[in-house]
Amino acid sequence: MSASVLIAVTHLLGSGHLVRAANLARALAQGGFAVTLASGGMPLRAMEGEPFAFVQLPPVKTEGTDFRTLLDESGQPVEPERKTARIAMLEELTARLRPDAVIVEHFPFGRRQLAEEFLALIAAAKAARPETLVLSSVRDVLVTPRPDRIAEAEERIAGMFDAVLVHGDAGFLPLDRSWPVGQGLATKLRYTGYLADDRPTDAVRENGEIIVSGGGSATALPLFACAVAAARLDRSGRRWRLLAGRGMADADLALLAFDAPEKVVIERARPDFPALLAGSAASISQAGYNTVLDLVAAGRPAIVVPFDAGNETEQTVRAEAMERAGLAHCFRLSGDFVVDAVALADAVGVAIDIRPPALPIDRDGAARSAAIVRGLLTDAAGRARH
Repeated sequence: MSASVLIAVTHLLGSGHLVRAANLARALAQGGFAVTLASGGMPLRAMEGEPFAFVQLPPVKTEGTDFRTLLDESGQPVEPERKTARIAMLEELTARLRPDAVIVEHFPFGRRQLAEEFLALIAAAKAARPETLVLSSVRDVLVTPRPDRIAEAEERIAGMFDAVLVHGDAGFLPLDRSWPVGQGLATKLRYTGYLADDRPTDAVRENGEIIVSGGGSATALPLFACAVAAARLDRSGRRWRLLAGRGMADADLALLAFDAPEKVVIERARPDFPALLAGSAASISQAGYNTVLDLVAAGRPAIVVPFDAGNETEQTVRAEAMERAGLAHCFRLSGDFVVDAVALADAVGVAIDIRPPALPIDRDGAARSAAIVRGLLTDAAGRARH
């Protein structure tokens, strides 16, 4: 019988955490595991046809840079009853599945506002099957919190977790660039390589466009406004295509379109985004985990504009690493709209003639994640026999 894995994830602002967790679930399922993915964020897309089971919890989200206040679908603060219902669903699911391994996404390095439900999940897993493996799954870059919260996270890692899956490449961007890695934590880190979506993509279509993207949330609105203004200054005649995530309001897109020149196309994000990107003249984007993987795969000139509001550092760390490696130009918005528009138009003119090098960044995270989890389960079974 296949070993079973339960993955728990809650994306709060954009969709990157759920996309990465789904990629992990797909990889484990293809590696022979029976996988269930429980999502506590806003529904993203239909999950029918995936090789894993999917469970949607009553969703929560955040807005802007306020990550402390959890909101429901209508934007109202979450009631205690919803939090209780989420915990009850996770406990029931865990008791029914009795998984061989539980993987919690981002916790305990983040998601402190959801600590109660993650801890309840781990406790339920251990009650149902004491030998259950408990793993944390994190991206390549973390947001460094206060020292007391670092200590809290490391205490939980030491006492509750068997290992930490780091979905990145230590040779390109080690975790200690963003989080202090002491000896105890270092022994539990397992680098998987970057976890990309390995499903077939559409054929590349050369389009010669400037593709502007901003992930799944509304945080890219300042970048989009700057891109519309920069497009007006661009004399190359190229089309600029802005692809907005589901989190950006229709009203904001309408305002952008009203002010945009004819050569600017504004539309929602498309499933053929990788093919559009690979056929573009250049890309302008934020520096989220999944967007960067698309950029590396496309191999086109790129400008990355990291989201850094509200003391967010994740995208800045990643964007600077890309610039050091020659993969992209890191562009920072100054807050002066006119200055930024001129500078972005100039940056596109320079970047468009620069081909990024083909660096050997490890993107084999799917196969390696499955191998690592299988190896950890084998090791645990061996210890139990002795």
